[in-house]
Amino acid sequence: MPKRRIVLGALLMGIAVAPMASRQLDPAGLGDGSNAFAILGGPSNADPLHFTPEELKELQQRFGVHGPQPKLAQLFTEGIDQLQPLRHHTLQRLEDLRPVILQESERQRVNPVFVTAVLFDEMRHAKPGEDIPIAAQSGLFSTHGPGQVAVSELIHQGLLPKDASEEQIAEARRQLLHPSTNVKVLVGKFARLSKELGLPRHRQLQASRSPRDAKGLATLAYLHNGKLDYPGRILRSMQDPELHALLFSERKTPLPPVI
Repeated sequence: MPKRRIVLGALLMGIAVAPMASRQLDPAGLGDGSNAFAILGGPSNADPLHFTPEELKELQQRFGVHGPQPKLAQLFTEGIDQLQPLRHHTLQRLEDLRPVILQESERQRVNPVFVTAVLFDEMRHAKPGEDIPIAAQSGLFSTHGPGQVAVSELIHQGLLPKDASEEQIAEARRQLLHPSTNVKVLVGKFARLSKELGLPRHRQLQASRSPRDAKGLATLAYLHNGKLDYPGRILRSMQDPELHALLFSERKTPLPPVI
């Protein structure tokens, strides 16, 4: 197994969740249009994953997200997270996606640690059989591929017409089952939502950089999954050393032994 040396500077990307004040969603953005959240002056140690009733109402109206998972579903999710063989297998699959994650994240100015954390979570909790083409084409599943992306996202990104034919929709599902294509669409989704929310687009958001960045990433996670417990899982995964090592370690080929 190749040795890895973690690049220390890269560990700073998204590794910490800074405390933040309570905020209210401002659809018009701030004065410079760089962020859609206005600080209301709440307590300095407020939970960065907290969404006010005003924020939740606004997000519901604009994006249709729908609150927390039932407690039983949360317990089931937490149980899956403890399965070490599944974790190891998912990390191996992410290793294959590393090049496209880094390339697309750089191109679209999306934090690659955030993208990897979302993929890590979605791949571990994938439904049995949903990656089988015939099952995907049956319409049984509404989202597809490692990032759990819906066909509607292709329409949002202009990659599929709104009045797409059944043949076009079937082809779109096939494309979303392709891991590299799926990751590209997923990163494009975060870039699109960041623009709609008025989040900074000239740089990557980093949870350790500022409270606004932490809240922005939490909101993107919430909009992707639609459940209030999801942002917490993603921001915790962003602190996982193995994900950082997977993305930013240097890979060296072992030297042959001297005879």
